[in-house]
Amino acid sequence: MNKNSKVLALKYRPQSFDDLIGQKVISETIINSIKSNKIPNAYLFTGIRGVGKTTIARIVAKLLNCTNGIEKICKESLCENCESISNSNHIDVLEMDAASKTGVDDVRDLIEFSRYGPSSSKYKIFIIDEVHMLSKQAFNALLKTLEEPPEYLKFIFATTEIKKIPVTVVSRCQRYDLSRVKSLELFEFIKKIKEMENGNISDDALKLIVKISEGSVRDALSLLDRGLLTLEKNKELDLLSAQKIFGYFDKSQLIELFNLILNADEKKVIDVYRRIYNQGIEPRVFINDFLEILYYFKNINLITLESTNFSLNNDEFARIKKIADQVDHHIFIMFWQFTIKTLEEIEIVSNQNLSIEMFLVRLMHLVSLKSTEEQFVKNDLSNNSKKKDMSSNYVIDAVDQIKNVSQEKTIKIEKHPEIKAEAKITVDSFEKLLQICSDKKEIKLKYELEKNVNLVSFDKNRIEISFNDNLDKNFLKDLSLKLFEWTNERWIITLTKTKGKISIKEKEQNEKNLQIEKAKGSQIFKNISEKFSDVELINVKSKKNSDKK
Repeated sequence: MNKNSKVLALKYRPQSFDDLIGQKVISETIINSIKSNKIPNAYLFTGIRGVGKTTIARIVAKLLNCTNGIEKICKESLCENCESISNSNHIDVLEMDAASKTGVDDVRDLIEFSRYGPSSSKYKIFIIDEVHMLSKQAFNALLKTLEEPPEYLKFIFATTEIKKIPVTVVSRCQRYDLSRVKSLELFEFIKKIKEMENGNISDDALKLIVKISEGSVRDALSLLDRGLLTLEKNKELDLLSAQKIFGYFDKSQLIELFNLILNADEKKVIDVYRRIYNQGIEPRVFINDFLEILYYFKNINLITLESTNFSLNNDEFARIKKIADQVDHHIFIMFWQFTIKTLEEIEIVSNQNLSIEMFLVRLMHLVSLKSTEEQFVKNDLSNNSKKKDMSSNYVIDAVDQIKNVSQEKTIKIEKHPEIKAEAKITVDSFEKLLQICSDKKEIKLKYELEKNVNLVSFDKNRIEISFNDNLDKNFLKDLSLKLFEWTNERWIITLTKTKGKISIKEKEQNEKNLQIEKAKGSQIFKNISEKFSDVELINVKSKKNSDKK
């Protein structure tokens, strides 16, 4: 087969430790052990796909069987043994795929074959790839031979699922954990190969390949191969083209979307998301990328541009930092929790696209609640204006959604729809507040207070509450305005994560349930139940209340 016709992952497969990248410590350890003649009975290489497990296995086989010895190992002009091992046709180096040969009979054949010494080399070597696929019986059959093999026999195992291998097998091997290849090292590697292939690909496109490959050399080479095949003559594969080819979208769109969410601009948020969706981005991919960008927003001051694994460029990094510096970081934590929950929800929703749109709306709802967490309603009348009619006009400035609560604006005098301060009313308890809402026909406000609010504390001109997900997003603003209108004083309303008292409605329901349970224990109910087996008690009214009616 013509070498030029091979895929890049095979064409540039390392033939020695000099060609291998990202596993320097492991290669040095193995070479030193062979030089010291302290060769283990079995090697076990574990790590993610494409970091060099099988490649290292073949290199170790060469080191053990090279006719020139470890000190003069073949590099360019290969000896007969090294050449045969490279081509996977050496008679004494058997490669076995445990994914296709999982049974105990396969292992027994292997053990039977091991009884015969090597034909043309120093060691007989069994390389078993994806060894975790072997059955339990197959592992048990292998144990004795693995622990005390003949001097000429060596095992080399490779796996991506180390936890699936019995500890009795792992303990008999010299284990090496292969790490992901560092982003910068992988970038330099594929850039070198791109030049050797005369490919016209921008550095930004190469960085995207590195990002997608997640430290896997094989994945990076496969993506590079795909990128080179799509190139037209004399045309460069830039970042935008690479994003389309590999199904990734520009991170700047996510940053724009995030900024719009913080500003609670619902129409533009949905428009931007639909634009992303129309690029062919799957909802699950979108959510995962949203989590990634959310991580950068939360930790931008703790990371560097290099540590983002080329996910961001200089401009995107600067934009995230600018926005993040203006936002209360508790918002990012709440967003993370909601996003993780949505990742689970989309698995059970048939139309995932609509679920994502509702998820974005919910985030804007959260921002709206957070931004009014400690909204100050303040009377800015000067001494002269206080003498005038108390019906002076006030409106509240729109709160800048991406600023901290401490930066929120206060009200100021405007000539717009009136908010009249009535005769001063004393509101000295939560119950009094509910009564005033009832007297003033503020039914919606009363409903929110009773149903969706849990009182934490009630002091003079300060209310601290917790709430559930059903709370209306304009509740805090409406309550603040009404309190000022009724008391002619400013109030501070604080949202907290502290679990407050149960809501009024919950308390009423609990009392009702207690009365029902008590009534079920009465003799009257027992007598009725004996005559009517399907009787059900749904409500209890006290005799006192009935007499009043």
